[in-house]
Amino acid sequence: METGVPTDDASQISWSRALRRKLASGVELEVNNSSVRSASYRPFNRANVYFDPQLIEVQSKMRTIYPSKATHNLGFYVVGAGSDKPFSVLMTDSILDIAFWGSSSGNYFARHTFQEGSSQESDLLSELNIESGDQPIDNISEDALRDFRESYGPNVSKDDVFFYVYGLLHSPEYRTRFEADLGKMLPLIPKVAGIDGFRAFVDAGKDLSDLHIGYESLEPYALDEVATAMSVDQDDYARYSVTKMKYGGKAPAWDKTRIIYNAQITLAGIPEDAHRYMLGSRSAVDWIIERYQVKTDKASGIVNDPNDWSREQGQPRYIIDLIGRIVTLSLETNRIVDGLPGLGLD
Repeated sequence: METGVPTDDASQISWSRALRRKLASGVELEVNNSSVRSASYRPFNRANVYFDPQLIEVQSKMRTIYPSKATHNLGFYVVGAGSDKPFSVLMTDSILDIAFWGSSSGNYFARHTFQEGSSQESDLLSELNIESGDQPIDNISEDALRDFRESYGPNVSKDDVFFYVYGLLHSPEYRTRFEADLGKMLPLIPKVAGIDGFRAFVDAGKDLSDLHIGYESLEPYALDEVATAMSVDQDDYARYSVTKMKYGGKAPAWDKTRIIYNAQITLAGIPEDAHRYMLGSRSAVDWIIERYQVKTDKASGIVNDPNDWSREQGQPRYIIDLIGRIVTLSLETNRIVDGLPGLGLD
């Protein structure tokens, strides 16, 4: 690009009005390595994002939720009111795309938000692993805590309230009872009957949160790796690379107990029950099939190759093991959800 003359080459840059103004004013943009962050683009699909306000001009509230790489925070995403996607919820611990389910927007409920403050260190800042200038704001209000303590006793903490909500939003009874409301507005949060019921939802919410955030460290489900062709002189990165996975069989009667991983490997033995865990209109396993494929953007010609992520992580089996991990996650999520108590509402 000649100085002051913008290129229309989409493989080089995607112009906004603000960027054109910067160019016209001679503003120089410098690469800031601390702006390269890990983000949750789609369920169980991480990607690197250059989270810099000079290039990402609309950051919504993510800047106040994850102000730095060192910030430890978490929050759950739900589909927006009026979405065409079925209601679902997922906890993450990183920046995420506002259209997390793939279309339309949603709402993200973070445990804390942060604002710039004094540089004095505090025990809380240390516990949250955040930079000293970022002051945490607890998103569970004192009024909400007081209300829950009046119902369930003085030992209820703000964390309890947060995880109670996450557990409650997974309840099949809750989703059925409030189905009409969930399609039109943000989730209503009733209080279940009794302290035992409350504690059951708190514990379930904590377990589900740990499971969903820690998916990359789960033990992969023992799937059968069936060799369908000979691999000759391939390193592990080539052997476990993918182009476009698909289920066994043919549409519309796909055999979802099998995944044709690549030309050499087929995975078999996926429990049918794993597909019962849904996120939006897809099962968690469906999301892996859909996201981990090589795609070329028509406008820019840029290739999105999920195998690059495996290399960046130094794990040639990242994708194939991820499938097993998500099967484990799905089955364990089903187990926890199936064990939830009734709401006990009038």
